[in-house]
Amino acid sequence: MTSMTPWFYRSRDVYRHWAPVFKIISILWVVLALFMLVPLVLLLIENDPDAMAFGISVLIILGAAALIWLLTYRVSLELKPWQMFILTAASWVSISGFASLPLVLGAPQLTLTNAVFESVSAITTTGSTILVGIEHFSDGLKLWRGLMQWIGGIGIIVMGIAILPFLKVGGMRLFHTESSDWSDKVMPRTGGIAKATLTIYVSLTLIASVSYWFGGMTPLDAIVHGMSSLSTGGFANSDASFGAYADRPWLLWMASLFMLSGALPFVLYIRFIRGSGSALWQDQQVRGLLKLLLVAIVILSAWRVTHGSAPFEAVTHVTFNIVSVVTTTGYASDDYTLWGALPVVAFFYLTFIGGCSGSTSGGMKIFRFQIATLMLRNQLRYLIHANGIFTTRYNQQPVTNDISRSVVAFSFFFFITIAVLALCLSALGLDLVTALSGAATAVTNVGPGLGDIIGPAGNFAPLPDAAKWLLCIGMLMGRLEILTVVVLMTPMFWRR
Repeated sequence: MTSMTPWFYRSRDVYRHWAPVFKIISILWVVLALFMLVPLVLLLIENDPDAMAFGISVLIILGAAALIWLLTYRVSLELKPWQMFILTAASWVSISGFASLPLVLGAPQLTLTNAVFESVSAITTTGSTILVGIEHFSDGLKLWRGLMQWIGGIGIIVMGIAILPFLKVGGMRLFHTESSDWSDKVMPRTGGIAKATLTIYVSLTLIASVSYWFGGMTPLDAIVHGMSSLSTGGFANSDASFGAYADRPWLLWMASLFMLSGALPFVLYIRFIRGSGSALWQDQQVRGLLKLLLVAIVILSAWRVTHGSAPFEAVTHVTFNIVSVVTTTGYASDDYTLWGALPVVAFFYLTFIGGCSGSTSGGMKIFRFQIATLMLRNQLRYLIHANGIFTTRYNQQPVTNDISRSVVAFSFFFFITIAVLALCLSALGLDLVTALSGAATAVTNVGPGLGDIIGPAGNFAPLPDAAKWLLCIGMLMGRLEILTVVVLMTPMFWRR
């Protein structure tokens, strides 16, 4: 009896620590299954054989959720900070795994590797794909690809606004009303913000879908592209991506607007609706992003015009593709790797930027570049005035040492992650351009890379399985803001 006591207490501690995490994850699985019912109903109406695959997938997910709930139904949902790190990573990994089931059981009959790659790319709103002949897949599968990205889009917004500031990771700590003062009352504040965010997200998606429909898309294409535009995901219903609509420039301009809408901070939409009419323009992130886009569009448009393109066509395609890459959507209306050396290098640089914090976009986020610039300016001042006292302010708020350290740490691990991932990909036989751009586009959640294989006119299908698993890790780390995953790899986290 005495020898069993330590084992009993250890088991009880493990259960007490992990049960709340898995109880919440099981709720998220149920939500995923409910979303999966949408394409299932569509397939049943169309009498499509893929309905069986979705039906079985729903049963598997609900069965797993029911089992976890039975084991944890008496457990409180209150979480400690260290448990939220585990919840964040485990929920995204498990949801990506379950979301891949219809791709394995349905008509594509993908291998486990390819199915997980496609679902991770969708849930993280990266937009890289291994599918060929998308036009010929069932309507339910096309809709599911869009829904996965839409789920991932709202997921990253809620996580960026509610969870990451609480863990002292996310960039939303820079905003006074969404800063780390949430740590004392995260749950009450989260409910109201999440509800308002969801309302805006749904409304913008509906506006985008209706606009695409009136612009000439079929209803299904309009819905899928509406979801992937606002989620800055980039999945399209054609192998040619948005190039299938290159002959309808108004659709490219619409998409540019909606991609940009998804890349702006959603808390600012809430402030705008609540009466702060200048909330968007007064934000330093938004102004910085718009100025960057304007400069890049002017330079590359001028480049294309001087190289023989018609002015309107040049501005249209340059605007669309630059907005797509900067917002990390990953649509392509043209193979911009054929535009010349300058555009190729420019697009590679733009891959790292990303949209605003608290949006659906990935990348480093524009605010980190802005804060780094402010830090550099202050450092130069110190070199000239060694005894001077300088205050760094961003959005009328002082940038504390805590935030500065967070920006530096994130930036370091961000580029280290890309460097290590590129090195591993090159060890698998990938060429320099494919390995480096593949690593960058995975961690930044952009989608297409550079080169003949994974460029905007290419596909990730030819890559070896090991490379796809590595890219899945990169996509998840990029979506979860790097540090959320890195902290789980440290021994001190588990020694708490």
